[in-house]
Amino acid sequence: MKNERIYQVVTVKEVRVENPTSRSLICAVELPDAQPGQFVMAWLPGVGEKPFSVAYSNPLTITVAAVGPFSQALCRLQPGACLWVRGPLGQGFQPAGKRHLMIGGGYGAAPLLFLARQAIEKGQHVCACLGARSQQELVLIEEFRSVGCEVRICTEDGSCGEKGLVTQITDRAMRDFHPDSLYACGPRPMLLAVLELSRRKRIPAQLSWEALLRCGIGLCGSCELDQEARCQADLPAGWLVCKDGPVSSFYPQ
Repeated sequence: MKNERIYQVVTVKEVRVENPTSRSLICAVELPDAQPGQFVMAWLPGVGEKPFSVAYSNPLTITVAAVGPFSQALCRLQPGACLWVRGPLGQGFQPAGKRHLMIGGGYGAAPLLFLARQAIEKGQHVCACLGARSQQELVLIEEFRSVGCEVRICTEDGSCGEKGLVTQITDRAMRDFHPDSLYACGPRPMLLAVLELSRRKRIPAQLSWEALLRCGIGLCGSCELDQEARCQADLPAGWLVCKDGPVSSFYPQ
């Protein structure tokens, strides 16, 4: 899809259950130009439209957590159902180096799996630190392992892996994995914590930001990051998650 305003009707080929509230929709279409970190706008007529990271491009796969009416409707789709998408949109990750440390919070793991696949295919090394509030909210753990990643797990309630925040295991991974770059996707507090680790360890970081995306192409301005986040990430005023991001690069001084 070359025109970012044009929808394509796609068929859901397979629905994979990731956890009690999350599903991966595997569509009968490829997005050959999609890069890890980019997103598509998904639309159901009469229901709504929301952005979702591309979890894989061949075939197009999106991972959906049922947190509101629209995402719940997506999670109810069955194989053979139709979905309208436009994209890929935004700026994705730009891998740097050969040793990649990826930090995923909840379903923020989805675009990182796409990135990990590409790195492993090139013979590079990936360590994935994946965290969530509980074991039931973790996603894609076995998929990261199956493509050849080293995987470290953390849950806030201790129900799987280490008890605590994912930045705890990230801190240790930075010491013993010796990454060339960090890549993170998840809630904003997690991203800001990764920024501090990047600054302290002097390791470049690429962060995928979440925001309220309406148009997806930089027209409405609803997804501008607030001043606090921009200052911490060294981003200019007017930086839009949908057009200039979702991924930003940070190079510690």
